[in-house]
Amino acid sequence: MRLLELEGDTRLKTVQGVVTQFCSDYGLIDELIYFTSDVITGNVFLKVGQEVTAIVEKDKTYGLKAIKVDALCDSCHGNGPADSYARISFGSITSLMEGANYIDHTTYFSLDVICKGFEPYQGDRVEVEFCTPLDALSRKALSVKPLRHKHVHEVCITSLHGRNGVIDDSIFFTLESLKLPDGYTPQISDIVNAVVVESIQSCYIWRAISMILVKRQ
Repeated sequence: MRLLELEGDTRLKTVQGVVTQFCSDYGLIDELIYFTSDVITGNVFLKVGQEVTAIVEKDKTYGLKAIKVDALCDSCHGNGPADSYARISFGSITSLMEGANYIDHTTYFSLDVICKGFEPYQGDRVEVEFCTPLDALSRKALSVKPLRHKHVHEVCITSLHGRNGVIDDSIFFTLESLKLPDGYTPQISDIVNAVVVESIQSCYIWRAISMILVKRQ
């Protein structure tokens, strides 16, 4: 199943995933999407491992929160091939190898499925569409893109340590995975514009993937 924007409200998305935690009145889908029992349709009692579809919105408290959860029957695998099915999940890049990477140690993906302009780095939070054979435990990603991204304008490079640095005391970057204009080398106190993605990097939760110089102090 592909992730779909809901017409009329671009904040809402429909995803398909698996219940990974469930208590009497709340639970988690794919360890990331929070939901409460009152949004479950059909008077169904969910259990861990249950496949569901959910309408999800961004929430200041929980990050991602489901406003509607529908349980899927065991035989529902979408319109894909009979021997496999696809769904959307969320995770973190856990390892990087030549020509291939892994998400949460379980989902393999090759570099040709990454969205344009995004070079993954260990710790990045990503949204993944993957295919799982019904008779196997392995799964392979069909597409990979950042879970969240944003543009920041006229922010200052506040520290540099070798090939790594920090913007505005809050955004990590590394020259190993950063797009720069030809001839530009970042320096402390440079004022820059940057595109950043959500990424777990020590005490930082954002990573710059591209940067351009606005002015040099």
